Amino acid sequence: MRVLFAGTPSVAVPSLDALLAAGFDVVAVLTRPDAPLGRKRTLTPSPVAARAEELGLPVIRAAKIDDDAVAAIQAANPDVAAIVAYGGLIPERALTIPAHGWINLHFSLLPAWRGAAPVQHAVINGDDVTGASTFLLEKGLDTGPVYGQLTETLHPEDTSGALLERLSHSGAVLLAQTLSAIDAGTAQAVPQAGEVTLAPKLTIDDARVTWTQPALAIRRRINGVTPEPGAWTTWDGARFKIGSAALRPDITDLAPGQVRFTGGTQAAAVVGTGSAGLELEQVQPAGKKMMPGADWARGLANREDVVFE
Repeated sequence: MRVLFAGTPSVAVPSLDALLAAGFDVVAVLTRPDAPLGRKRTLTPSPVAARAEELGLPVIRAAKIDDDAVAAIQAANPDVAAIVAYGGLIPERALTIPAHGWINLHFSLLPAWRGAAPVQHAVINGDDVTGASTFLLEKGLDTGPVYGQLTETLHPEDTSGALLERLSHSGAVLLAQTLSAIDAGTAQAVPQAGEVTLAPKLTIDDARVTWTQPALAIRRRINGVTPEPGAWTTWDGARFKIGSAALRPDITDLAPGQVRFTGGTQAAAVVGTGSAGLELEQVQPAGKKMMPGADWARGLANREDVVFE
């Protein structure tokens, strides 16, 4: 079966590899255009484009599916399109090109967490279980009938990055299995059923810590926005980033945002919240690199006036 693969970030690469390993004829790869990265803003291919070029596959670069992209997709003559985090909408005129449509690998148990950031929202919400779904893409936002699903248990220490990494590999297997069933004529798509929840893209404002919230809710938010867009607060008028934090239910006498330091071999920085304390495990003060919270605490062990806003 001739497959068009559409994807952009690194989490889509395992799916491309899985389809090739399963013996599918990947006739072209659709991805976002090269983007400027780093301090020098060097134009850099997407991870999917880089992998496709390593494999010698034709690459279609398109920020949106315009007339040129539609023509390139038609020229590839795919029987089916597989899409994983491409990063753009597929218009109706493109949806009808492959005979078997576009099969989307989405990192949630649909209809839960429809949208651009399902893993992040699952972590922030404190879900016990999430997963991945393959479904037939249609005009609505992640509304199409589902071919298959898998489940994944969330752990308290999971960041969205770690969870997405696991799902990218297990989901790749699910996607290959779905396309194999379609090719064999045994696949059955079932309409979505259950409570619909939405997972819009997170903004930098969504990553700001509100210290009056309970400690558990704050830690979930920190984990959910790690690595992107990254949790932050403000200190002395500058942005202060937080990489990870641990619950300290034994500390309940700090006001929300108030920081207590200890030095020496037991150095730590603990922040008050709306419930109990949070010990900062990884921090990045303005103008510095990410560092252990204990190292930051040692440098400020005598300060008693630090308050996050």
